[in-house]
Amino acid sequence: MQALTWHGEQDVRVSEVPRPEIVNPNDAIIEVTATAICGSDLHLYNGYMPSMREGDVLGHEPMGEVVEVGEEVETLEEGDRVVVPFTISCGSCWFCERDQHSLCDNSNPNAEIARKIMGHSPAGLFGFSHMLGGYAGGQAEYLRIPYADVGPVTVDADLPDEQVLFLSDIFPTGYMAAENADIEENDTVAVWGCGPVGQFAIQSARMLGAERVIAIDRIPERLEMARDHGDAETIDFEEEDVYDRLMEMTGDRGPDRCIDAVGTEAHGTGLVGVADQVKQGMHLQEDRPHVLRQAIKCCRKGGTLSVPGVYLGRSDNLPFGPVMNKGLTVKTGQTHVQRYLDPLLEKIEDDEIDPSFVISHQVSLDEGPEMYETFNNKEDECIKAVMTP
Repeated sequence: MQALTWHGEQDVRVSEVPRPEIVNPNDAIIEVTATAICGSDLHLYNGYMPSMREGDVLGHEPMGEVVEVGEEVETLEEGDRVVVPFTISCGSCWFCERDQHSLCDNSNPNAEIARKIMGHSPAGLFGFSHMLGGYAGGQAEYLRIPYADVGPVTVDADLPDEQVLFLSDIFPTGYMAAENADIEENDTVAVWGCGPVGQFAIQSARMLGAERVIAIDRIPERLEMARDHGDAETIDFEEEDVYDRLMEMTGDRGPDRCIDAVGTEAHGTGLVGVADQVKQGMHLQEDRPHVLRQAIKCCRKGGTLSVPGVYLGRSDNLPFGPVMNKGLTVKTGQTHVQRYLDPLLEKIEDDEIDPSFVISHQVSLDEGPEMYETFNNKEDECIKAVMTP
């Protein structure tokens, strides 16, 4: 089959790889009908994620049609149309039983690698390094799904792929980010990063009762989308000082809730931003925590900081003193996607939201390498790319 494969920094290729087969009796195989490039994929593309190997199949936002099921699979049948969560979860461990699916104890066969770095291993993920399981990803014609009774959600034939595909990751991720922010009535929520996850965090903050949402970015089309679809006030951080502007907008109190939807490749400004890039390039730190620093400084006393943005390792010069002294609550984590599938699918079915608004590009899988480059370089007003094998 054809798949997009990783061959080093900024080197993604269309390759012929073996079509997946049933390995365990709880596996299923889908023929992929739509798959997307995620901002998290760019961490792999730019060489920041450790334990990648040449030829790894990329992608963790797929959906498709079930073409084969293992003998122990009970909830899926051939012909079912499903969206596949990016988190691989067993459904029966201590964490899965508590709906903390991204912390699954059993789905990462390479848990020891992650344990040495993190202290404990999170769940295995599709297409996201050998430290997190080495599973082939969904930017391919076919995909093997372990623990198939736990992951995929079946969707109605009347809903187009573009409306439901993002249940695989970015819609639940944005929603969990807003939920983790502990939003209360009349709150002001600041969202750093207006990429797809940020857009869904903005939408979700509104769903959860935020009175004001302030969106922070530097890309004009992203800021425009935040205004048009999320009714957000916006700050272009290359034109204004974010802290000063937020204090002005909130009467010096600061936003009640702050969401970092950027993560490890934050585009910092000034000497601190340059220093972060130099340290990352010299492997003195894995992350560029510019947004985390800024959000900690800006968040009101007693407020909440929610971090859906992906971080990979060490972050230098992180101001934890203000976190303690301001009494901030910090909530983070990969998304417990399975927890959100049914309620968010219901919101789509009820026309409460149409997630397809974030799509800027639709291409074939063959055009994937060029699309990675376009997305990475923020060219052609690219916000979200969907590929069809």
